[in-house]
Amino acid sequence: MGFWFYMLISNLAIPLMMIGFGFAFLKHPPKRVNYIYGYRTTRSMKNQDTWLFAHQYCGRLWLRWGLVLLPATLVVMLLLLGRSEDTVGSLGGVFCLVQTVPLVGSIFPTEAALKRTFDKDGNRRPGV
Repeated sequence: MGFWFYMLISNLAIPLMMIGFGFAFLKHPPKRVNYIYGYRTTRSMKNQDTWLFAHQYCGRLWLRWGLVLLPATLVVMLLLLGRSEDTVGSLGGVFCLVQTVPLVGSIFPTEAALKRTFDKDGNRRPGV
């Protein structure tokens, strides 16, 4: 039971982090472009406008995915309750890897939205 609880906490970390940072990026994005904290890509760091846009876009994605993954994690872990440590460890580990897909995968739609909204120099495209 102790190992199951450890895996539950471990698997809840990603959706809770996505919800927390998603909300933070939406409501209180980092004030200035920096190399320490935030959604940091070449395109997002062009200027303040691209920086704020990227944080709001990515924040919205993370918040939504975190809210989907949180109950899914609870369901999966409840289904593993009472199973062997090998089963809990293996399936819990696989589910953790599945959770990283939307976490890391959010880079692609965010970058695509930045490319649609801004030119290569970070200026907003007309009519966007």
